[in-house]
Amino acid sequence: MTPASRLSLLKPSPIRAITDGTPPGAIPLGLGEPTWDLPEVARKALLRQPGPCAYVPHVGLLELRRAVAAFHGATVDEVLITTGSQGALFSLFQAWVEPGTKVLMPDPGFVAYPALARMAGAEPVTYPLSKDRFRLDADALIRVLEATPEASAVILNLPSNPTGGGGDLAALKRVADACVARGILLISDEVYRDLHFGSRCPSLRDVTDRGVVTSSVSKGWGAPGLRVGWAVGDPAWLAPARVVHGYAVTGTATPAQWAALALIEHSEAILAEARAAVGERWEALAAALREELGQAVAPPDGTFYHFMALPAAAHTDPLAFCLKLRDEAKVVLIPGLAFGEGGRGHARLS
Repeated sequence: MTPASRLSLLKPSPIRAITDGTPPGAIPLGLGEPTWDLPEVARKALLRQPGPCAYVPHVGLLELRRAVAAFHGATVDEVLITTGSQGALFSLFQAWVEPGTKVLMPDPGFVAYPALARMAGAEPVTYPLSKDRFRLDADALIRVLEATPEASAVILNLPSNPTGGGGDLAALKRVADACVARGILLISDEVYRDLHFGSRCPSLRDVTDRGVVTSSVSKGWGAPGLRVGWAVGDPAWLAPARVVHGYAVTGTATPAQWAALALIEHSEAILAEARAAVGERWEALAAALREELGQAVAPPDGTFYHFMALPAAAHTDPLAFCLKLRDEAKVVLIPGLAFGEGGRGHARLS
């Protein structure tokens, strides 16, 4: 049997290549997921609804849409509930990205972005982040946009996976204005925005209502296994994505949506506890790097990642270096090259 030819465009995740072979007893700093307990309010809410475990509207449970809208300062018709934020990205790409066009994305950036573009028949085109702290560089992005007339969409990630870098309001506004002027879809993946050190990264919604923000309960609320995410934005952008989402998954799991609602209703306490937990772990990591390696490191703008510089000898083959570290030292890191050529000299620690 021969699989569909379009699968030739997709490569196995390099993250899984590292983590799937993790030896027993290894220190797991690879996967990007919270490891603290699911808040009790979500556990109780999973069994909240008596009677049948029925479908809800494919756009999402109304109560959850209202809660997400309130959290983002939006209206209910600006919210689509999806199967994780990746489900939102998939639906938006399938709805708006024409085959043969190009999608701009950060380098280094989340490994799913190029795959989602290719599944839509588009070509991924990368833009660099700033050299100082891997933050949004409006000049660099706009230069790539101006050189790419075939662009159908631009994706931002603030703060960034894998780097933790964010961006300032002025840079975000310049990028938003450039995309709105061209009439192309601008998506801001803000799934890590509420895990911040110091001030919170600006949101796309702070500078325009013409784009789309995606997020989920997977990171800040500590519930990746629920697979509940959302897209918030101009209903004109969301309408075709709703059609895709409805056919792709019918709807996000009903009990998971009730649990997500409970999490968002208790956002203030849950997000504060999550930030405190990440802060404690960051301090422990920073102390270890300082004492054992003599490295002084500053916290990222957000996320629970550290994008660590690798020794020069590892730059030629970072994957081999990380595999050797995994198998011999039993420490699991993800090579920065997995996230694009711009990450070659680094590794991501979660």
